[in-house]
Formats: sequence, structure tokens, C-alpha cells
Amino acid sequence: MPGWTGPEFGHVDEIAFEDFELGAHVATHDRPLLVKGAVKHWPAWQHWSFEQIAERCEANQPPIQARFQTGLTEQGQTLPALHQPVAPYLRELQQQSSVSPDSLPALLPHERWQARQPGERFRLDWSRMDFTPNRTYLQQWDMLAALPALRKDFPLRRLWPGARLTWEYVFIGPSNTLSGLHCDFPNNWFCQVRGVKEFILFDQQQTPQLSVSDKYDWGATLSGVDIARLDQQPAIRDRFAQARGWHARVEAGDALYIPRRTWHAVVSLTPSISIGIFGLTPSEIIIGGGTETLKDWAHHARLYRWRNCTCHPARA
Repeated sequence: MPGWTGPEFGHVDEIAFEDFELGAHVATHDRPLLVKGAVKHWPAWQHWSFEQIAERCEANQPPIQARFQTGLTEQGQTLPALHQPVAPYLRELQQQSSVSPDSLPALLPHERWQARQPGERFRLDWSRMDFTPNRTYLQQWDMLAALPALRKDFPLRRLWPGARLTWEYVFIGPSNTLSGLHCDFPNNWFCQVRGVKEFILFDQQQTPQLSVSDKYDWGATLSGVDIARLDQQPAIRDRFAQARGWHARVEAGDALYIPRRTWHAVVSLTPSISIGIFGLTPSEIIIGGGTETLKDWAHHARLYRWRNCTCHPARA
């Protein structure tokens, strides 16, 4: 994409875990917030290695299997899921995880990230996206239901001020996995247990530049911007270049707060284990959850965006 520089970004707000006050920051912060080192204070930091989770999966009888994503669902064609044992997959990722992320291609190369300054604006290196994403990705796995003993390793309810219910999904995959550009209706704590990921994020004011898609995904609104093939989307790409967003490098041990309806896409630099923890107030469950449940009923009744979705494979 010669001559194309893309959207302008700033660095996401950061705070050390020692300076973070849950009620004060989550209740008042309407922008993404990166809490450095948060996960290192929780038992998951000691217990959630690729090998340790593999051992727990094998100790279960029968050994745990899961539904793996193939291909990029948010913007790409939804492909059939792959059901397979989890433990061998985790051990393969363990073998791949010894490479330092500092020397790997990144949207914001490591040396530029290290030299970051508050308030600066910059462009990203989109040549980094020259890969085929999501060859096999354990995305949105309900690991805490499959391995309930691990639930005690995260302070799930203590991540949220006030009375809330939480929903948790685990993401485990190799380097160069991609969660495509989308926004979720609830607030989210995205906690990085192993590996390094890059985020690009946009607030709702940028929606006109993000080419909203009509593809259905429960709880989310998808964008038509496919950052893995921008060169094949010239009109969408040129509109996307007018957006202004934030960039975050989320390292092992960090937690990123993503306010509701904040657009975001996620690229893995290295093999990773992450958990997204959505926290909903009673009113959000009734209003937002009720709306999403009604849409889902209509979708499965084939009345709403049938076969144009992330949950059913498209017909060949």
C-alpha cells in the first residue's frame, strides 16, 4: 500500500497497578485504560502456563476437547469449527513461546513503543499485517466452565465496582492471530496472562470511518474494515484512514479496561493466553442483554441475518 499511512493514533492511558483504584477509575474513565502489572498480583499468574492448563485438561476424564476457530470470523467468511483435544495444542504453543516479542514485527515496533511520549500522535506500520490470520485459534473458550477449579485464580467480581454479573471467555492461540475490528455492548477487562498482544481502539465518534457491517455476532457490532487485507478494500481503507484512535501494547501481566462500545481489534505478537471478563449491571443485563437475546432468537429462527454471521458456516 505505497503512500498509505492509515489512521492517526495516540497511546492508551496507562497506570501502575499500585496506583489503581477500582471504583475511582472504572466508574469515571470513559477511555481505555491499561493497568500495568495487574495480573501479576493474582493466582492465575502462577497457575496459568500453557503446560499447567494442558495437564489439567488431560487429567479430566475424558480429556477436554474444545471448539477451535479457523479463519477470521469478524470480517472473513465463517468457516466450520474444528473440534479437537486442547492439551496437545497447548503444548505446541509452549514450544513456540520462547521467542522474545521485542524483535518481532509489530504495528508499533518495540523501539518506537519504548520511546513513547504522553500526548504524541503517530501512524502504525501496516506492513506488519502481511500474514494469514487465525489458522487455528481457541477463541472465546468457556475455560472456567470446563475447568471450574481455575475460577478462584481470578478476582472476577472484584474487578468491577458495585453489583455486577460477569461473563468470562478465554483466548489461547499462536502468534499472528487476529480478533477483527468490532465493539461489544458490555464493559470488558481484557487480562493478558501469557504473551503479548497489540490493540487498536476507537471510540464511538469514529464509527462513520469504520464501515459498520451487517454481519451478525452475539453481543457485538462488527466493522467491515479487515485490517488483514486493507489493500483489497480501497474505498473502506481510505475512509478508515480518516479515523483517530488509540494503540496499546498489552504485555504478560497487564489488564486493559475497554469501555462498552469501544471499537477494537487485537493482534498477537506471540503465543498468548488471555481472558476477557465482561461485567454487567442489572440494568445492562435487562436492556442490553434483553435486546441481544431477542436478536439471537430471531437469528436462530432464520429471521435475522441467517448465514451472515459468526456462528454458522457460510454455504460454499
